[in-house]
Amino acid sequence: MELGVNIDHVATLRNARGEIFPSPVHAAFVALEAGAFNVTCHLREDRRHIRDEDVRLISSLTKRLNLEMAAEDGIIKIALEIMPRSVTLVPERRQELTTEGGLNVLNDIKKYEEINKEFRFKNISTSAFIEPDLKQVEAAKKGGFDFIEIHTGSYANKMSLKEKSVELERIKEAINLAARVELKVNAGHGLDYKNIYNIAILDGIFEFNIGFSIISHSLFVGLGTAVKEMVKIIKSAEFSKLKSAGEVKN
Repeated sequence: MELGVNIDHVATLRNARGEIFPSPVHAAFVALEAGAFNVTCHLREDRRHIRDEDVRLISSLTKRLNLEMAAEDGIIKIALEIMPRSVTLVPERRQELTTEGGLNVLNDIKKYEEINKEFRFKNISTSAFIEPDLKQVEAAKKGGFDFIEIHTGSYANKMSLKEKSVELERIKEAINLAARVELKVNAGHGLDYKNIYNIAILDGIFEFNIGFSIISHSLFVGLGTAVKEMVKIIKSAEFSKLKSAGEVKN
């Protein structure tokens, strides 16, 4: 399992004062050097945080950009030009503070088929950010996605252990179906240093994309340390799975 670090909030802080710092590009390198596998940026239509030049530089300099984006013609054109390592299609509303809910792939499979063909031609892998809903998993496969990213917000926001258990079961079922139809699985949204472990011990997840909790923690410990601490939790869960499977000796 790997960690992708979303650095949108670094850009939010920069833009709050209209400065040129803190630099999202610098943040990308710090995260990668600390053990992140990818850097995630969401290039929104209103450019409220990450900007065009940010994604151009991060993509060209690191070759490790996962670009979150709406399925909008202008953003698709930019993505095809800058050649990120991967793109994750997400729903987008101007009024939202952060992405709310998953993409409804089922509603327009043909549209996503055509978009995915464009990216496949450029050897850019694609992911659909969806709820842990079996119909949406099937639709993502029909739509030609390489990955799904399971929206873990409902799990993260539940307060009781019983409610979290129900959400974990939904996520597990979605992962299992994705494996059967040969879709790779990422996960993200609302995950932090306390709630990620119970997701990370599930089999079948390739990468976690986490932003707010890491950037918040970095205010007190530094970005490099914050990334290393999250990587350590993910790797400890991976070790636990291997040990349970008998692949690691005591």
